[in-house]
Amino acid sequence: MSHPSNPFLNLNYEPAIESLADYHDIVTAAEYPMHKLRWRNDDILPTIGLAPSEVSDDDFIEAFGHFRSVRPFLALRYHGYQFGEYNPQLGDGRGFIYGQVRGLDDELYDFGTKGSGRTPYSRSADGRLTLKGGVREIIASEALHRMGVTTSRCLSLVETGEDLWRGDEPSPTRSSVMVRFSRSHIRFGTFERLRWIGRADLTRNLLDHVLQIYYPHIWGKENQDGIFYLELVERVANLCAQWMAAGFCHAVLNTDNMSITGESFDYGPFAFIPTYDPRFTAAYFDYAGRYSYANQPAACYWNLEKLQDPLSMVMDKDDMRSSLEKFKDFYREAYCEMMLKRLGFITLSEPETEDLIGATLELLSGVQAIGYNQFFVKLRQSFQTNWREDTNNIFAEHDWQLSDEQLPLLEKWRVVYHQLLIRQPIAEMENIAHQLKQANPTIIFLRPKIEELWERITVDDDWQPLYDAIAQLKD
Repeated sequence: MSHPSNPFLNLNYEPAIESLADYHDIVTAAEYPMHKLRWRNDDILPTIGLAPSEVSDDDFIEAFGHFRSVRPFLALRYHGYQFGEYNPQLGDGRGFIYGQVRGLDDELYDFGTKGSGRTPYSRSADGRLTLKGGVREIIASEALHRMGVTTSRCLSLVETGEDLWRGDEPSPTRSSVMVRFSRSHIRFGTFERLRWIGRADLTRNLLDHVLQIYYPHIWGKENQDGIFYLELVERVANLCAQWMAAGFCHAVLNTDNMSITGESFDYGPFAFIPTYDPRFTAAYFDYAGRYSYANQPAACYWNLEKLQDPLSMVMDKDDMRSSLEKFKDFYREAYCEMMLKRLGFITLSEPETEDLIGATLELLSGVQAIGYNQFFVKLRQSFQTNWREDTNNIFAEHDWQLSDEQLPLLEKWRVVYHQLLIRQPIAEMENIAHQLKQANPTIIFLRPKIEELWERITVDDDWQPLYDAIAQLKD
């Protein structure tokens, strides 16, 4: 059914990436036997000037299920390093840019699809997305967004009524198509492809585009290229620090999964760590632990270093090397800032910060019975003003089963936390409680929880538990 008044079709789409040559192919969307809207993200709509009440479910389905549109669909070309090996056989194999629209904040946003059909880069794949894959991306992006991580978000998920066969899921499994709302789909690998084909001119064009659209505050400045790379280093360091503080393991930190805006996107076999185990690896195929939880900062650093190769066709490599050396300082500052927030504080002295974070990680490492994010939820729920009065009041009613060897770790943490509290004015206790609530959602999406939600969908076609779980993030 046609909807001439569909708000999505009446947005003012900008032909930004479309106006550039040699970075994309025009493709068509797949047709599906079924269109059931399973997810609509009304939180996003005001960003692009739409009120949820003026956008119907049919509007979502028409635009993002049947793929009625006003702009051509663009499958982007890119290469990338995958687990350290260069792969020139990449590109958008099951997605495209539906359109780009200016938000009320004057930022340009992408509507990017996943599961929308085959493209010139699909190779032997079917161009489809499993329904479970779509559900997992909703969970990852919404949970990270709630925790203050810079991330894309899932705008819509439509179930499409096909049986898919996958080696990593019980098959046949249900199909879907998703639309992602993000700042950009330009990847490190977009630049890497241009070095592979030896096109410095196209690299210059793409870099100018990135500066004008996504870094307008430095466009036209002297040494704009050098300033850009330094800011990208800072953005990626900040993003990685956010993941680490959130206990998030991305799993596949290849260069084609790194956004040029420093935004987290394109979620695959991610996981939130159940306990503080630096060796935790989310992807079953990451046998060497290249992208383990603890290795994420090094992986991001390596990816930034590899990006210097294509950029060096138009930029000074020595300047980039110097900028990259600031990664560790950027990372440490951002990590400490986010960890302090999760622990209830905005600012502490450097020694206080080191003592508190050190004691926290020592406790969580030494007592595996305490889940990583479970600890912060417990801190949020248990915190009381009387913790300031006596060390023994802190976690007085915890239910952790601690051995004689583990008890000193909790006692050490109590002493450190208590010393910080008594240095704060009594009126600050309310602010600490508020900060704990802001930084720590009460629901934790560990793998068993995700599987529990998926089982309700699989067995009973019951989506309400998923919707309720996402709503709980707002608590």
